[in-house]
Amino acid sequence: MLWVTASAAPLAWAQPLPPSGAAAAAEFPRAAIGFLNEELPKMESAVTERDRDYFEDAMGRMLDFSQQWGFKSTDNPALTRYTTCTEAVSDFLVVGLCRIIPNGDVCEPRLAPRFDSNLKRCRELAAGG
Repeated sequence: MLWVTASAAPLAWAQPLPPSGAAAAAEFPRAAIGFLNEELPKMESAVTERDRDYFEDAMGRMLDFSQQWGFKSTDNPALTRYTTCTEAVSDFLVVGLCRIIPNGDVCEPRLAPRFDSNLKRCRELAAGG
């Protein structure tokens, strides 16, 4: 049911790009930041409200986004130069969950600072820097 819910959600950040190629990959930082700009405020609200359901739904959206761009399955090797963006997209949910459940198995002290650094660098790439 999660897949149907996540797939049916409006995808404002979705772009019909080919799964590979340097030209398409060059648009990835902007798409990643668009996705994160939409999700991060929702995640902040979920953390404040201790709403774990958000994370399940958001996982589906994140998987849809990563599949579209081919970075989770490494279908798009041109994205390797945008590792900071792929990691930011991959890590944002874990960082949020660790704020709710700090003693979780995947909650390591370096995760949040690494996410913040990757997010900052991805924003710079999206801005053309």
